Amino acid sequence: MASRALLNTVLFLRIFTLLALVASIVLMAFNTVKDEFGTKTKFYDVIGYRYVVSVGGIGVVYTLIQIPFAIYNAAKEKRLIRNGFLQEFDFYGDKLVAFLLATGVGVGFGISCEISRLFILSDEGKKFLKMAKISTGMLLAGFVSMALLCIFSSVRWSSSNKGFFK
Repeated sequence: MASRALLNTVLFLRIFTLLALVASIVLMAFNTVKDEFGTKTKFYDVIGYRYVVSVGGIGVVYTLIQIPFAIYNAAKEKRLIRNGFLQEFDFYGDKLVAFLLATGVGVGFGISCEISRLFILSDEGKKFLKMAKISTGMLLAGFVSMALLCIFSSVRWSSSNKGFFK
């Protein structure tokens, strides 16, 4: 049985992850730049930024699925579904989503650095990249939170199954 502090920490981290990922998506979605010819560029014009938003969206959906179970677990100190399914879902799902978020962070920062290195940007272009980096930074915060959840789900998994090698 997990301690109350651990259950509350898991709930807090899930909510923090959700907020960070939603902030990342919103910042990227409203990020636009207009060049001197009047052409507007949005995040979806850069494939790497589309990937950042897609990965953030996957993380939001997963976290929205997990939050009701985390609330029940923190309130009642027991699992809603007790056949072990939720523990396995936490264990594998947290890791999968964390890896996806990590790739999104890498792509977001990578494409921002490459664009700033390869092109001479106007002040508007620099503002666009700055917002993209802030959005990717929020994705990074969501990844770090999810990585901590991976650790907690691993601890809870191993303690409930008496180790990985029963």
